[in-house]
Amino acid sequence: MKYTVITGASSGIGYETALAFALRGKNLVLVARRTDELEKLKSEIANINSDLDVIIRTTDLSVSKNVYELYEGLKNYQIETWINNAGFGNFASVGEQNLNKIETMLHLNIEALTILSSLFVRDYSNIEGTQLINVSSGGGYKIVADAVTYCSSKFYVSAFTEGLSHELKAQGANMQAKVLAPAATETEFIKRSYDLQEDVKLAGILPKYHTPKEMAEFMLDLYDSEKVVGIVDGITYEFELKDPIYPNVVLERN
Repeated sequence: MKYTVITGASSGIGYETALAFALRGKNLVLVARRTDELEKLKSEIANINSDLDVIIRTTDLSVSKNVYELYEGLKNYQIETWINNAGFGNFASVGEQNLNKIETMLHLNIEALTILSSLFVRDYSNIEGTQLINVSSGGGYKIVADAVTYCSSKFYVSAFTEGLSHELKAQGANMQAKVLAPAATETEFIKRSYDLQEDVKLAGILPKYHTPKEMAEFMLDLYDSEKVVGIVDGITYEFELKDPIYPNVVLERN
């Protein structure tokens, strides 16, 4: 039995991606902080296909100890695809941002993603059919005003994943590393970025945006392709599959 691991699966893009992969007949490991939402998702998946095995792991990946424990706890499962979707944003000027929140964001967006990617590559890079998909953002390729730190964390995700893709191909590895870069999507992102109590509806605020279900469909498009980057154009909101965007320099060794 093979499994698809999805972090940040309790809502938004992660939640809909889990349903999309369930429709493909994939066994799932669902990771997030909220057990009740994961249980709800597990029930929905059972309605889609009761034969699927769905594993729930409740943990806070902004704590590095939990990151290692999560991966170690999955050693007995054969993993086919790992999707690092967990992350959150922040809107505030650099001089005024809440540094406690920023520290947590950097632990989650950068540190946890790097550790989990590295461990997965270490164990699975030479196994046929494996994929690592890291969720970045349109803000991982353009800087958005008042979201400098968040965008910088996603620049890291994009550069890290594109660089890893080059590295794997140079090694002749079987694993594919890919990056998904959404634009505005109606999730809990705005709510958490501004520390609001209520959900925010994007209708009437933004002229264009995507639903989490649409982004999950884009995720599958990326999964099915040989391209490295799946990115939403921030103006047209068209989804594009691309080769790596960042320049890649290969150093010649004597």
